[in-house]
Amino acid sequence: MHHYTLEDFKKVDDKIDSLYRVINITYRRAIQVNRPEARPLVARTHQKPTIVALEEVREGKVGFRTSAEEGDDFDVE
Repeated sequence: MHHYTLEDFKKVDDKIDSLYRVINITYRRAIQVNRPEARPLVARTHQKPTIVALEEVREGKVGFRTSAEEGDDFDVE
């Protein structure tokens, strides 16, 4: 399994400032990916929804808003 660092995610989005934020975004997206009607935003190389969601976040396919912006919502681009 590949090991990720916080720097892997900072290259994609400057708003990702902590590992906690990565985990929170990945958790929310994994719930969506786990639904039967869901379509992954990246090529599915793993069956686990958490790994698929982590890859989507790492590649910048999943957008989000922080509480400093309008609300604390989660969006898929």
